[in-house]
Parts: sequence; C-alpha cells; structure tokens
Amino acid sequence: MPDYDRERTVAFHAVQAAADLCQSVRNDLEGDVLEKDDRTPVTVADFGSQAVICQALQTAFPDDPVIGEEDSSALRTDANADVRGRLLDEVRAHHPGATPETVFDWIDHGTADEYSDRFWTLDPIDGTKGFVRGDQYAIALALIVDGQPQVAALCCPHLPHALDAEPPESRGQALLAVRGEGTVQTLLTPDTDAVPTPIHTSDTTEPSESRFCESFVSSHSSHSLAAKAGERLGITADSIRIDSQAKYAVVARGEAEIYLRLPRPDSPDYTERIWDHAAGMLTVEAAGGTVTDMHGRPLDFTHGRLLAANTGVVATNGPLHDEVIAALDAAQA
Repeated sequence: MPDYDRERTVAFHAVQAAADLCQSVRNDLEGDVLEKDDRTPVTVADFGSQAVICQALQTAFPDDPVIGEEDSSALRTDANADVRGRLLDEVRAHHPGATPETVFDWIDHGTADEYSDRFWTLDPIDGTKGFVRGDQYAIALALIVDGQPQVAALCCPHLPHALDAEPPESRGQALLAVRGEGTVQTLLTPDTDAVPTPIHTSDTTEPSESRFCESFVSSHSSHSLAAKAGERLGITADSIRIDSQAKYAVVARGEAEIYLRLPRPDSPDYTERIWDHAAGMLTVEAAGGTVTDMHGRPLDFTHGRLLAANTGVVATNGPLHDEVIAALDAAQA
C-alpha cells in the first residue's frame, strides 16, 4: 500500500485552517455575497477557503493539479473591490504577507479541468446556502490516484460530535479518511494534541430499521423517488435533513444508513461534480460503507470535473447497499 502520511497531514491541517477562516467570516457575515451563474450564494469564505487550501497543496505538492470549484475572475472586477479587501484581510490572518495577486494565484491553482493519474479535488464550501443560514456546511478535499479517492479530509464546522449532542461545545468536526486505514473524527480545536476517534458505519442489516439522510434543500435531489424506495424498504423513521457533505459524515458515523442523491424529474440529465462527492465517498467507504451510483456502478473519477459515467449517488452503511439499489430500480419500473 502506498504511504500517504504527508498527504493526510497536509490535507487535514489545510481544511482545518480553511474552516477557521470560514467561521471567522460566518461570525461577521453582513451580506457581502457574490452570486454564481447558478444563483448559489458565494461568500468571501468560499474564495478564502480555496486560497488557503490551494496554497498548502501548491507548497507541499507543486506538481499535483487541483480541480476546485472557484476561480478568481469575479474577484478581480472593480465592482467587487469590497469583497476583495475582506478576502485579503481573512487570508492574511493565515498568511500575513499575502498580496491580492498571490491570493488570486492560489485560488486559480484550483482551476484544473482534466483528469490526471494523481490530482486533488476541492469544494471550498459545500452547502453554501447552509453556510449563509448558519446551518451545516463542509470543506471537502480529496486526493485521487489512478481514478480512486485515496485520502479525504472533510471539515464540518457546525456538526456536533453526535447528532444528539448539545452545541456549541461539541460543534465542529474534522474527519480524515485513508483508503484501507479507516476514518477518524476529531473536534475542531486549537489543541493540536486532540486524539482522533475512529468511526464506523452502522451494522444495521434490516432495511426497515434504517434511516435516510437527505438534502435540506429539496431541489438538490428527487425526494419523491427516495420516498418510493423507502416505502419498498419499509422505512418509517423520519429522514435526517442537512446540507452539504455533512450527510456523508452522518452515514460514516452510523447515525443514518442511507444517503441518496438522485436526479430530479425536471433535470434527468444532471451530472454530478466530483468535488461534491469524492471526500464524502471515501469518508463513508473507509468507515465500512459502500458508495456507488444509483445503478450500482462505482463512481468514476476519470472524467475531469464531472462524474460523467454515473447517474446519481447512493451511499449506505454497506450491508444494505444491494437492497437499496434494488428498491430504487423497482421504484422506477
């Protein structure tokens, strides 16, 4: 097995630094929000997170491409001078010597498009609407080698260490997964001696005793198809509804057994982006679960920015996976 000790260390520290930046921005959010073409709000934290993480990757692994979500073009316009200034202030808290051009360069280090035998993929803020609302969001980073995620660092700054725990003391989790070595979770804390705790998917084998974890925003997935599959599986428990790849964390920790990301009837040809799933996928798989598309095919990360060979995503605790795929097939018949 390859030794990914340096990769895991760099990735884990980078996403935690990005989470610190994001929380700094979130605590003082006053509407300095840009908008993407798809109307998803993007804050200065989105750009700052990508800048901080790409700086770390560029320094440690200068030959590794990064397929990220953002580029600096919107920030360079005069209309966004205020956002640019705030971004620079936030990044300088981590890199005091940063200039606007160095920050732009760090962001644009994450603009690779093509597949490589070794590359990183990054979602600097997954669940931006949750971030703006003060709900769940995630910083998601994964190393992909020969088409398979091998290292994943997933930060969920608003996720408690257990769903029934009382915030704010337990809020903020950092998860690290390495293929073949398991998934661990630790509280986001300045204490560098914090000991990560291994996590594992649930051992539930009876479909009717399982629980869905679904998107908070219904437009992100076909909840109707999920409901039909749930009926076939006999599931009666209420779904856990949260934003972002925090859903993968909940499945990896055994608090839900099934996460479905299914094409909506009005967007049947929608193709998933790799940064929305690579880190979460490995977080679940390394914890004992299974992740495929809705037809049971492995997720294929060899098509650049898109999961072009796949339709939808199904993540389960593992033992239930085949039954979930069969229920989805039957629900569409």
